[in-house]
Amino acid sequence: MYIQRNIASYLKRILKQFPILSLTGPRQSGKTTLLKKAFPNYQYINLERIDYRELILSDPIGFLKTTGSQVIFDEAQNVPELFSYIQVISDERGTPGQYILSGSQSFLMNDHISQSLAGRAHISHLFPFDITEIPRDVSDINKIIWNGFYPRLYNTNIAAPDFYPSYLQTYIERDVRSLKAIGNLNTFSRFLGLCAGRIGQVLNLSSLANDTGITVNTVKAWLSLLESSFIIFQLQAYHKNYSKRLIKSPKIYFYDTGVACSLLRLTNAEMIRTHYLYGSLFGNLVISEIVKSQHHIGKPVSAYYWRESNGTEIDCILEKGNDEIVALEIKGGESYSKDYLRNFKNFPEKNVKVHKKLIYTGDKSSYISDVQLISWNDFPKFLNNINQ
Repeated sequence: MYIQRNIASYLKRILKQFPILSLTGPRQSGKTTLLKKAFPNYQYINLERIDYRELILSDPIGFLKTTGSQVIFDEAQNVPELFSYIQVISDERGTPGQYILSGSQSFLMNDHISQSLAGRAHISHLFPFDITEIPRDVSDINKIIWNGFYPRLYNTNIAAPDFYPSYLQTYIERDVRSLKAIGNLNTFSRFLGLCAGRIGQVLNLSSLANDTGITVNTVKAWLSLLESSFIIFQLQAYHKNYSKRLIKSPKIYFYDTGVACSLLRLTNAEMIRTHYLYGSLFGNLVISEIVKSQHHIGKPVSAYYWRESNGTEIDCILEKGNDEIVALEIKGGESYSKDYLRNFKNFPEKNVKVHKKLIYTGDKSSYISDVQLISWNDFPKFLNNINQ
């Protein structure tokens, strides 16, 4: 069963403007399926196949001319020599929509594009399903957090404990080894687990280095690796026009909560509600859905957090433009508490219009003074509204 992806219409529009489209994203996020379904008239060539790679390298110009003007090259980073020849052929034709280059190693893809295809290629990212795409009831928050959003879990009904350990093992053995010379993969696996234990926390490089037994510079390099392979992202602090008391270090979040739950060794959904990181996991779910949804419509990611040194903070700040922002608090409780509004009262509103919203796991949406309460059931509607 093919599930329509929200990004498809955006990619079709982009291909009418650029000669080359680059689509990257984590392994098994559905890139190949999406491209085959959305662009059925394009010839598909998988560069994981050695015979195709040898055929291309023997006569790259001849190969490109005989394949025609609409081609998908999957895992294109495997043949870096191809990029300069694509530049030559695409420039000769001078038409949009010629080539689609896809791959799961963003760092290598972007490096090759910057060297050969700068100004010719548009770069987009495909992540696992977002919550508006999955064909299941999303009311069971614990199960959604635990299950995550990778397409195989929905297309084949594979269980999360069967999928994620092998997925992470493949990621470590293939992507990590090819992108970075890491001597001890067990140490890197430990580092991954420690990152999962710090979800939603302000990044402390020294603490992470000490707990892993590596240097601060190694922590920086490994975090960059996790970001370039779409495992984590860093939510930056929002500090425009505010005081120097603000915390400016980023927070760590995972693109997929299922990956985080596997690293935390949560073997069933029932464990989540009583886990010490439950609130952080729910916050990760909400923020990662916002970030994914913005990527999937080609919108620049505008999500931040705000925190002062005295501990007062807003979980997520969304820029709307025209001196407007959304200040979003995220609470895992099912019942509203007036304490949920405490941080809103201390948030400075300087030369900006602030829309205050609170997402919680209850089932009733309403307004409390100037704060909009958004129930979990109405969260997909909230996503659609902020992305308009």
